[in-house]
Amino acid sequence: MKPRHILMGVALAGAAALVVFGDKSPSNTVAEAVDRRPPRAPSAAAAATTVMAAPASAAARPGETSILRLVPREELIGDAGEGSFKSKDGVFGGQSWNPPPPPPTAAELHPAPPPPPTAPPLPFQYLGKAAADGQWEVYLGRGEQTFVVHKGEQIEGVYRVDAIAPPTLTLTYLPMNQVQQLNIGVIE
Repeated sequence: MKPRHILMGVALAGAAALVVFGDKSPSNTVAEAVDRRPPRAPSAAAAATTVMAAPASAAARPGETSILRLVPREELIGDAGEGSFKSKDGVFGGQSWNPPPPPPTAAELHPAPPPPPTAPPLPFQYLGKAAADGQWEVYLGRGEQTFVVHKGEQIEGVYRVDAIAPPTLTLTYLPMNQVQQLNIGVIE
């Protein structure tokens, strides 16, 4: 161990001892104001400034100390002030060596309107089809559910089957009245 390590250990032990065994009683005494007189008499200009800054109601008697009111910062240095953070570049002026950005194009100034809303993609998966009583019926699946649909039926009040003509099944998405098609394969 080096001597400086020993010295730092002793200093640490001394600081710990002061924390543990030091005087922890609060001081009940009040510090009195100290009379500090300038070593020489103030000049006439300084005396006039002191008298003007003191409020009339708090005129100090000779030998007494008075506390003057605080002057707002705006009166002292103005709104922005020298070295203020309110300036454009902060305290230190900035310099950028990057080229200026190009002017905005017409497409950026007048963006195209958003596209009209469209129906979501069909949530059904084609499982099969059959012809029964001269009419087609199609088997559709969605998750764990299976639907047997015929022409003109509604599926859960959201889709309507408009036509079953292999190789397509035509559905209408009722909330937006948009027609969608599902490939169901050719006639077997």
